[in-house]
Amino acid sequence: MGTWFTEKQTESFGITAKVKRSLHKEKTDFQELEMLETEEWGNMLVLDDMVMTTEKDEFVYHEMVAHVPLFTHPNPKHVLVVGGGDGGVIREVLKHSSVEKATLVEIDGKVIEYSKKHLPSIAGALEDERVEVKVDDGFMHIAESEREYDVIMVDSTEPVGPAVNLFSKGFYEGISKALKEDGIFVAQTDNPWFKADLIRQVYGDVKETFPITKVYTANIPTYPSGLWTFTMGSKIYDPLQVSEERFFDIDTKYYTKELHGACFALPKFVKDLTEE
Repeated sequence: MGTWFTEKQTESFGITAKVKRSLHKEKTDFQELEMLETEEWGNMLVLDDMVMTTEKDEFVYHEMVAHVPLFTHPNPKHVLVVGGGDGGVIREVLKHSSVEKATLVEIDGKVIEYSKKHLPSIAGALEDERVEVKVDDGFMHIAESEREYDVIMVDSTEPVGPAVNLFSKGFYEGISKALKEDGIFVAQTDNPWFKADLIRQVYGDVKETFPITKVYTANIPTYPSGLWTFTMGSKIYDPLQVSEERFFDIDTKYYTKELHGACFALPKFVKDLTEE
């Protein structure tokens, strides 16, 4: 049968992938890190037995975190990515010529190190001259920033271990302070099949902090349930009111200008989480 990796997504459900070999495994200061070469998904980054990204489907997550807020903001110059040590969101951010500086704050330097080694198609942009990489606590970086960023993207793991604070109302309030007067932020907020309470909680907390709060979705097959949500908080700009001239041709595999608006059309059971 060979070797298989299984992520146990609930107590009674999981996803499994056939593994060719383990490329690297270690216990970092923050989490268990493993790089796997898989039959179906190419190289795969696993943290604490949870799939973070794979070579085959990574583009969906990274494009949807980056391009939805960046096309919503009329002139994003300074962008912060919290987490995201694999570099995929940074790669997408740099496709916007208006961006003068992209700052990555990743708490675990080992994620950066081994992503560069085993996921070069994802992490290669971390060497770009517009990028500043900081191995630091994203929560504290936000707390120490004020009116500094046009767009902030929270590319975190699920709310366990070092990522717990990144799902708190205080963190969203700190993000509001760290953003400029017309700033936008987006965070991954897990899936509605297994984490409905989390989505409901985050949406409520963000809505109390930002005048415009929206949830959007994407299909990511290696993430729990395959249906993934993102929550956006905006001070001024409505992602559903972007003028046609804002859009420009961009090299993507998932995101399109048509999808920009369509991704906010939610299945009813997901929309209900934003109305209770």
